[in-house]
Amino acid sequence: MTTRQAQILVVDDNEDNRDMLARRLRRMGHAVIEAENGRVALDRLRQQPFDLVLLDIMMPEVNGFQVLEQVRQVPEWRHIPVVVISALDDLDSVVRCVELGAEDYLFKPFNAVLLNARVAACLEKKWLRDQEQAHLAALRQEMELGRQIQADFMPMELPTLPGWEIAARFLPANEVAGDFYDVFRLPDDRLGLLLGDVSGKGVGAALFMALTRSLLRAFADRARPDDPAPISDAAILDAVRLTNRYILRHHQQRTNMFATLFMGVLEVTTGRLSYINAGHVPPLHARAAGGCESLEPTGPLVGVTEDIPFQVGRVHLEVGDCLLVYTDGVTEAMNTRHELLGTERLMTVLDRPPTSADDLLDRIEAMVRAHTGSDNLSDDLTLLALRRK
Repeated sequence: MTTRQAQILVVDDNEDNRDMLARRLRRMGHAVIEAENGRVALDRLRQQPFDLVLLDIMMPEVNGFQVLEQVRQVPEWRHIPVVVISALDDLDSVVRCVELGAEDYLFKPFNAVLLNARVAACLEKKWLRDQEQAHLAALRQEMELGRQIQADFMPMELPTLPGWEIAARFLPANEVAGDFYDVFRLPDDRLGLLLGDVSGKGVGAALFMALTRSLLRAFADRARPDDPAPISDAAILDAVRLTNRYILRHHQQRTNMFATLFMGVLEVTTGRLSYINAGHVPPLHARAAGGCESLEPTGPLVGVTEDIPFQVGRVHLEVGDCLLVYTDGVTEAMNTRHELLGTERLMTVLDRPPTSADDLLDRIEAMVRAHTGSDNLSDDLTLLALRRK
């Protein structure tokens, strides 16, 4: 028998019955509040929390059936165990109480030993559930904190550049994600673009994302705006190689995780884009003059090997051109028939020139949701669009 004190509500219109139950429960070490009918019982429930309710059925004003109905309708009361103690011994009454959510049913006059056992069992179950709910609430709070911290890794606002439009979407499937993106200014009128996707899901992927993104920015930030010496695009993109080396030497044997990555350096005045595609799904370059080009991988995934070098690719964005960088949560979105959205279907969005970078991402997001038929994403979805005006 448990020795923890519980708050128990005893509901019975017979004062002798209430007194007998209250004295027995107090001898068990519990605190008891009494109610002479169902209306008073509901008032007591509104005033304070209870661990258990012992409820009579036949009462004036509001009977036990009505109390049970209301208890199960109020979310804060729904998980309070209710043990019915009644002189009604017909099976229909028992069935109705159980259907209305009663935890147990005892007949009057009750057996003292049986009462003690049922009370102890109900309280133990209630307290275990309370512990579980407290644990889940703590986990939710931790996950929310993780979500907020992860959001801080993303740019609070995107740079505004004359002649260019930039838009982004970050739609995690869960509280935390393995996707990331970044857009940041560089010296000599250049812009850094970054989008990646870490293997796996959940907290582990989010932590590896934070490591990868932080390393990339730390190595790229060697090109400080106050540094008088110009730094080449290749030197900035060398952040990918340095990040790969650090992860392989310090983390890979313990985590066995990797990331796909696209990192680019855009010359804002000329439209020239230098980039490294480290095993990432190929970004799409939609030309205003017509046609769509894929920016294929120029190196291996980050965190896999140092034996294969990272090459720098280059492309030129003319006026009206769009660059779309995305994670595989887009093309691998699956419908109810287990069909992937796929690259070909995605490219149809680019057949009609977008009116803006935001318009392009709106259309892609709508396509993904229409394809899956659900607002719930099965995988993280991250998009970055760049349009030259």
